[in-house]
Amino acid sequence: MAEGDDKTESATPRRLEKAREEGQVAISRELSMLVSLSAGISAMGAQSNGSAIAHWLAASLQNPNYAGAQTWRNAGVTLIAAVAPVAAASAGTYAAATLLQSGFLLHPSGLQPDLTRISPLNGIKRLFGSQVAIQVLKAVAKLAVFAVCLWVAIRRLLPALPVLPFQDIPTLYRQLAGQGLALVLMLLGAQALIAGADLIWERMSLARKLRMTRQEQRDEQKMSEGNPQVKQRLRLLARSRARRRMLKAVPKAAVVITNPSHYAIALNYDRGSKGAPRLVAKGADEVAGRIRDLARAHNIPIIANPPLARALFRVEIDTEIPAEHFKAVAEIIAYVWRMRGRAGRR
Repeated sequence: MAEGDDKTESATPRRLEKAREEGQVAISRELSMLVSLSAGISAMGAQSNGSAIAHWLAASLQNPNYAGAQTWRNAGVTLIAAVAPVAAASAGTYAAATLLQSGFLLHPSGLQPDLTRISPLNGIKRLFGSQVAIQVLKAVAKLAVFAVCLWVAIRRLLPALPVLPFQDIPTLYRQLAGQGLALVLMLLGAQALIAGADLIWERMSLARKLRMTRQEQRDEQKMSEGNPQVKQRLRLLARSRARRRMLKAVPKAAVVITNPSHYAIALNYDRGSKGAPRLVAKGADEVAGRIRDLARAHNIPIIANPPLARALFRVEIDTEIPAEHFKAVAEIIAYVWRMRGRAGRR
């Protein structure tokens, strides 16, 4: 098999960022369920209505005539008042835990209708797909763990079963509540282990799903850094445009200083200017030749001064010359002005 055919490489940061933008994040529903159950049980424990319900239940069992219509209504109201905060706490913490796992990612694609989900063919494929099989195995394993916890709780309760019918209602309620609390804590512990394993599994599954081939990594690197050929082409275009702009300034130059053949430096200076002469164009070899040709075509004086040309070649275009070259350049410009003055008198 050719190199790069298998997705053996870990996802790059850009691939992970793109997957997150598409709503692909590792979320453990078992972890959210653990948080939801814990919040619901805590809210239930904080309820003061539990004792009222227990009192009503005890009174109803001891006196069947106690549970009249009004009593039933009061019990219903009390039950709703007890269940509503528990349900709200469970639902709210489940949503909060899910949002925290996703980093508060709300992707609109999850709310958009997907017609493929109602397709019978796609439904059959999903039914017999690997993901469904994995979810079934996870559900069976979870059910088995909970069944073991329930069996342990029942075994602990078995010795007390023969005497429970002969105890008074408050004692019976306390014993059942204690055993129920032990069972709940056991189930929460089991759920915590299941949630931890499920979170690891979800993250590993997402990492496996987002794996890339080496070719995909190379292509992504080219896209992020830019195609070398395209970047080279853009650099050449930018250099060509800058060179054309530079050569347009040569006809307005005051003098061109040469090496005499390797370098050509075009300087501009206005008589009334308070600043130093500015370097408006420079070039080496072929570009230097084009600068000299433009200078001859527009009657710009060309002065050969190799040391000065080499020194000025290091100056950036469209900047004033350094102070250490003021004297040498001033002498050349003064010479050019004298030459022009003599030519004018003729």
